[in-house]
Amino acid sequence: MIISKTPFRISFCGGGTDLREYYLKNQGSVVSTAMNKYMYVMVKDYFEKDKIFLKYSRTELVKNVDRIRHPIIREALKLTGVLRGVEITSMADIPSATGLGSSSSFAVGLLNALYTHLDEYKSPKELARDACQIEIEMLKEPIGKQDQYIAAYGGFRHILFNQDDSVSTDIIVIPKSIKEELESNLMLFYTGITRKASDILSEQKKNTKKKTEFLDRMKELSFELRESLLRKDITKFGELLHKNWLYKKQLASRITNPMIEKNYSLALKSGALGGKILGAGGGGFLLLYCEQGRQNAVMKSLISLRHVPFKLENHGTRIVYKDD
Repeated sequence: MIISKTPFRISFCGGGTDLREYYLKNQGSVVSTAMNKYMYVMVKDYFEKDKIFLKYSRTELVKNVDRIRHPIIREALKLTGVLRGVEITSMADIPSATGLGSSSSFAVGLLNALYTHLDEYKSPKELARDACQIEIEMLKEPIGKQDQYIAAYGGFRHILFNQDDSVSTDIIVIPKSIKEELESNLMLFYTGITRKASDILSEQKKNTKKKTEFLDRMKELSFELRESLLRKDITKFGELLHKNWLYKKQLASRITNPMIEKNYSLALKSGALGGKILGAGGGGFLLLYCEQGRQNAVMKSLISLRHVPFKLENHGTRIVYKDD
């Protein structure tokens, strides 16, 4: 039996520039981090060697890989060549469709476990590349590349999406004191709304050409955020998040809604310096930057939302258990 543990992610600035429609012409740039909420995938031999047994939010028992209903599992099995005699189980700390990159964390973690099952080592770069191949090339999902790379590599990273379709990623080295201060000033709230990211991202992709101005500005913010962190200065963190959110809302019609706007406004009035809805938007998690002295006031103003404490995660996908 093999168990992989893969982090979810939080994207700060530049999201949307990792879509191919943008980066092939302009180069994309994102600053994001892995967080200490995880996707767990277990892979083991199945007793009936001619069958595949799956357990996720539903169960499947099939003889032919093409009969698998879960698209990522189906394509990952085909890609790795594991076509029978396997049991796959997944569990997660956070619900799917909430803006934390769960589908890509699942794809990366599943691939890591399947390759380990085959006694093959794959680097973070290879796992991220294969996950992108599954989600973007095979399944035609209207998503970008940042989630797969941060799930595979982990850490606090600046990721560039180059015009030749390659990806460059560098860790942003943050002193322990700055990291602890940043963690203590970041707050995460669950809106209670799940949504299908592809619906919003499909519109965003169609809008890319006429929204390039906003994406360019979001890219600039990612570089500004990176430089401020390298200078050991997080004083502008909230301001940069706020600017990114204002630009992001221009990319598609369903990124925000009255409930999100109401709660974000309440948070700012209570002392938060900035924030954004994570992922495609429309629901999921609201990220805020708020200094500790004002956090109680923000918590009270957002009493209808669930506060979810978290920390930054240095590691990407890992195999945490492998029997002999």
